[in-house]
Amino acid sequence: TAIFEALCDMYNSFDASIGVQLSLISRHANKEDFKSSITIAPQNDDFDSIRAEYTEMLRTQLERGNNGLIKTKFLTFTIEAKDIKSARARLARIETDTLNHFKVIGAAARVLDGKQRLEVLHGLFHPDGERFNFAWEWLPASGLSVKDFIAPSSFRFGDGRMFQMGGKFGAVSFLQIAAPELSDRMLADFMEAENGIVVNLHIQSIDHNEAIKTIKRKITDLDRMKIEEQKKAIRSGYDMDIIPSDLATYGGEAKNLLRDLQSRNERMFLLTLLVLNVADTKQKLDNDVFQAASIAQKYNCMLTRLDYRQEQGLMSSIPLGENLIHIQRGLTTSSTAIFVPFTVQELFQSGEALYYGLNALSNNMILCDRKRLKNPNGLILGTPGSGKSFSAKREITNAFLITADDIIICDPEAEYYPLVERLKGQVIKVSQNSTQYINPMDINLNYSEGDTPIALKSDFILSFCELIMGGKNGLEAVEKTLIDRAVISVYRSYLADPKPENMPVLGDLYNEIRKQPEKEAQRIASALELYVNGSLNLFNHRTNVDIHNRLVCFDIKELGTQLKKVGMLIIQDQVWNRVTLNRSEGKATRYYIDEFHLLLKEEQTAAYSVEIWKRFRKWGGIPTGIT
Repeated sequence: TAIFEALCDMYNSFDASIGVQLSLISRHANKEDFKSSITIAPQNDDFDSIRAEYTEMLRTQLERGNNGLIKTKFLTFTIEAKDIKSARARLARIETDTLNHFKVIGAAARVLDGKQRLEVLHGLFHPDGERFNFAWEWLPASGLSVKDFIAPSSFRFGDGRMFQMGGKFGAVSFLQIAAPELSDRMLADFMEAENGIVVNLHIQSIDHNEAIKTIKRKITDLDRMKIEEQKKAIRSGYDMDIIPSDLATYGGEAKNLLRDLQSRNERMFLLTLLVLNVADTKQKLDNDVFQAASIAQKYNCMLTRLDYRQEQGLMSSIPLGENLIHIQRGLTTSSTAIFVPFTVQELFQSGEALYYGLNALSNNMILCDRKRLKNPNGLILGTPGSGKSFSAKREITNAFLITADDIIICDPEAEYYPLVERLKGQVIKVSQNSTQYINPMDINLNYSEGDTPIALKSDFILSFCELIMGGKNGLEAVEKTLIDRAVISVYRSYLADPKPENMPVLGDLYNEIRKQPEKEAQRIASALELYVNGSLNLFNHRTNVDIHNRLVCFDIKELGTQLKKVGMLIIQDQVWNRVTLNRSEGKATRYYIDEFHLLLKEEQTAAYSVEIWKRFRKWGGIPTGIT
């Protein structure tokens, strides 16, 4: 409704001196270009067989959709002016207004330059998607005009009901609007045809006062006819209220129309709607036209071929704003705007774009590079068993094959192991009986932009202590000060000489806290003891696995419930370390967290997750939660 109302406003803003043409062009793309946009090129490594398989899957999906068709919308407006200088000034004003209207609608519109306009015309005259080659500097040297670069090999307009253009057959039809009311689906149904189709609406506003005068004249005529009928009735001696039903109906309709124009912000427009079909054979053309006609029939309208006016029809179907077919239908603003050209939003980016599925409305592929969107953060949501983890694995594989990004997975269900093994990644099994260790005290000193690594580390260790000490109120102010003091002290020797053997472990922090004089220190130390000398001392070791592999998966399935939250918090800290390291190298880091709801249960891990979702983007991180 909002789009419809904004369209009404846009049409109302065009006065009678502006001609408007809305062109909706659906045509075949160049097949080679299209295939190459989804092909993952081999790189002569261990993963080429996966690349080939993935490309094959994308090709199958491409054939299932109708992505072979590129749909574009053009709005052309024309004015008459005495010279080009005054025309330019006025066109610039109209252009600014129109772009603002599109902004309100939420449609991204841009202005075409001369070469792009030629390319559009070339595309219409070469429906197979032949490439357009042209440069302005070729014109003087060759003595040719721009027409030579866009024209097809031949035109033939001998037949009354169709024409030939190059090796193709084409036909232009016009829409007879006989329906008492129109639907906003009609245009969408035309555009969803499997074959290329071009729909053009030529819209000409009528001066508002003129329109009102015309309707008042019609009402006067109808009234006069009514009086004539009444006189006739009296002369013949029957009841003067019996008048032909047509007169009564038309009189009522005309008065309604007058009321709309005078008090309902409606204006009058003359509309010509043309449909151009192009096909390889006559039979195919007849089928396509029949298919389009049946869509019109469904909405109580008729699609009629333009007999002996095919050439004028074709020239009126290219976006030059010229209408040579004067079969017009008067409509009010809302009846004109009901032909809403915006039905579906497509997302088909090039470059490092990953495959996300098919668009439910148009069946086209969704290819998207999250780094180029407003915000790269993601969530994969769905009911259990609906394929969340599978779509995450598909995205991970896709990202691994076509980007250079690092990928980290937090896997509470141990289900990513086969994929990570096949992609030669590192699976880190975090459990009480595992010999693979991660040190929560690991720190990365390569921070940029004034962030001090110690401050961020201290923040993490506070969350860590808060999580293991539990309690309703969390840490008291004194305890926070104590922990912060101990953290700064523990890292002193590593900061002075940053070599691996100087990296502190949890035990060092425990000893440092025990040295503090305050009585609260003993309480913190007692809580930490279980994780340092007790049965949960899994995190009191230096890191002994390759956490710098391009693909790292933390498998935390076997961590008990007590340790799972702590484990997830430590993994998030490892991810931060990795992100800061990659940031200085200008590399992106993708982080996938399965069973994301587990992190949101606890206040500390939830707060840490929020931090990631808010700040990751600036550091080149791309988080994805799966729940």
